[in-house]
Amino acid sequence: MTADGPVGVAPPADLELVRASYDRVADTYVATGVGDLALWPWLRGALAAFADEVRGLGPVLDVGCGPGMVTAHLAGLGVDASGVDLSPRMVAHARRLHPRLRFSVASATDLHLQDASLGGVLGWWSLFNLPRDVLPGVLASFARALVPGGQVLLGTHVGDGDVLRTEAYGGVPVSWTTHLWTPQRLTALLADAGLEPVAELRLPVDASGRPQVLLAARRPHRGGSDSSM
Repeated sequence: MTADGPVGVAPPADLELVRASYDRVADTYVATGVGDLALWPWLRGALAAFADEVRGLGPVLDVGCGPGMVTAHLAGLGVDASGVDLSPRMVAHARRLHPRLRFSVASATDLHLQDASLGGVLGWWSLFNLPRDVLPGVLASFARALVPGGQVLLGTHVGDGDVLRTEAYGGVPVSWTTHLWTPQRLTALLADAGLEPVAELRLPVDASGRPQVLLAARRPHRGGSDSSM
């Protein structure tokens, strides 16, 4: 913290290239129904569990919300959910499709979150473009923003190494890097941020050609972890 408020995380060098890429794919992304939760009952179940855990703790921020379908799903589960996305075009779609919800344009590295201000933070397959030296700082900012008992829910592509993408979603030109993570390494990053594991859901290879993982972690209550079974 500074006298002027919370400190952000240094932005990635390719931030504007990634922003422009998602602006280009936004219309196709929406038109083709990418990420339609109707096709993924286990993911809907994970979101329902997350909603049960954080409902009433405080607002939930969907970071990298895209066109807002998961934000809206959480709102339908009784969660005070809002979304932010790097891409103005994605946010325009979110506002059009879900006019009763709140969406804004922002990078995950420039959220300036207040300490203990959120019940939950969602990174729903939206943080894999962050470089390996940037993601830890972003996760630490999420952890500080959570109230005790609040949770982060993080989904991403599983693997080792990085994949440079030059096209996506039906051949639209893009310029971004997909950073692959093992569940063990991501769990370690969440622990380094001060969060304790809650659940892990591993999913098989999807259309991207990669297995997937969804991790939930929470900010401990004062006095340490809840050891009850």
